[in-house]
Amino acid sequence: MLKGSIVAIVTPFCNDGSVNYKKLGELLEFHIANKTDGIVILGTTGEASTLSDVECDEIVKYSVRKVNKRIPLIVGSGSNCTQTAISLSKKYEAMGADMLLVITPYYNRTNNKGMLNHFTSIANSVNIPIILYNVPGRTGCSIDVNVVKQLALHKNIVGIKEASGNISYVAKVARYISDKFALYSGNDDMIVPLLSLGGIGVISVWANIMPQTVHNMVFDYLDGKLENALKNQLNFIDLIDALFYETNPIPVKHAMNYLGYNVGPLRLPLDNMDENNYKKLVKEIELVKGDLK
Repeated sequence: MLKGSIVAIVTPFCNDGSVNYKKLGELLEFHIANKTDGIVILGTTGEASTLSDVECDEIVKYSVRKVNKRIPLIVGSGSNCTQTAISLSKKYEAMGADMLLVITPYYNRTNNKGMLNHFTSIANSVNIPIILYNVPGRTGCSIDVNVVKQLALHKNIVGIKEASGNISYVAKVARYISDKFALYSGNDDMIVPLLSLGGIGVISVWANIMPQTVHNMVFDYLDGKLENALKNQLNFIDLIDALFYETNPIPVKHAMNYLGYNVGPLRLPLDNMDENNYKKLVKEIELVKGDLK
């Protein structure tokens, strides 16, 4: 089972709006060198919904070659169309993805039977592990706990990225954790709470700028150093909040550019931060700048 800090990596763009593959390569190497345990590409933070099919394919091909199995590479292959998600999942598996991250079928807002059959159909179509992605704040739907219970038994479904922010829901889902089904936090401000319920890691936006800290925090908790883990969660809670002042990945891209990563602009419909929010973000970065690692 994949444990630790899994970064939901940004997609860097050139000033003309094209994908900056040179910078993407630098970011991949940065995370491998700084204890990141896994990398998600084509996720929400990667602005996947603004990328063309050709760009998605090229990003996967490039990332697979660059990472070269040094750490697991997880590719977002979800869609609100089951057949599209199956096609993408099979394609990315063939390209060399180690795992897939599959979001709930947004906008359609299916019933429980449809949700079960959607994920089961995708999982049946591939031979690599799948992590479910539950983020009702974005999709308008959530995976019912009883559906999670059934999906957790599928041989290809190995975990859930839980980003509802509902700790009661998390506790109910946690009953189905096993040595074949893991719980990952999808909220950086709730990493330790989810670990306390049996989680083994986080799929993190925060890790884009503090990969070693997020890695250390997760493993401190898993190794029984609970006070160290809690200290990091609480010490950086204001920075984490600042990274979500506006829709992700708007703030984290601004933070990275401020810190010199030069990941370029956002793609419409995402646009630059409100000036006051940006100033508050910079203030939080400066307060912890000496700890950024």
